[in-house]
Amino acid sequence: MKIDPPPAKSELRANLRLACEALLDKKAQDLKLLYFGDSSPLTDCFVIATGTSDPHLKALRDNLEKTLKDNQIELYSRDRFQSSGWLVLDAIDFVVHLFSSEQRQNYALESLWKDALDLSPDDL
Repeated sequence: MKIDPPPAKSELRANLRLACEALLDKKAQDLKLLYFGDSSPLTDCFVIATGTSDPHLKALRDNLEKTLKDNQIELYSRDRFQSSGWLVLDAIDFVVHLFSSEQRQNYALESLWKDALDLSPDDL
């Protein structure tokens, strides 16, 4: 099944761009988007990024939460900060996964969702 990227002028695309900019502003590493479109009943897109340490992961999360709140993008759920190396923020249309490099390799979300369209922030 072929998945087309989100429409150019869509609210989802604009919200994803804001989320990516918030993460990149705090130096998120290896930022990727897995776009599912209508093929997933859970969400339209995963945003996956790596932080270099627990304080870096917390800074990524805090900046993302502030950016989304400032732009009236509601978070359905968010993780309290724990030093597990994996934070999840659910904005319903997209879910953000922030990983330490060890946890990202361990869980390998990108390999679990091979049917998704692989996007970079530059594609938005």
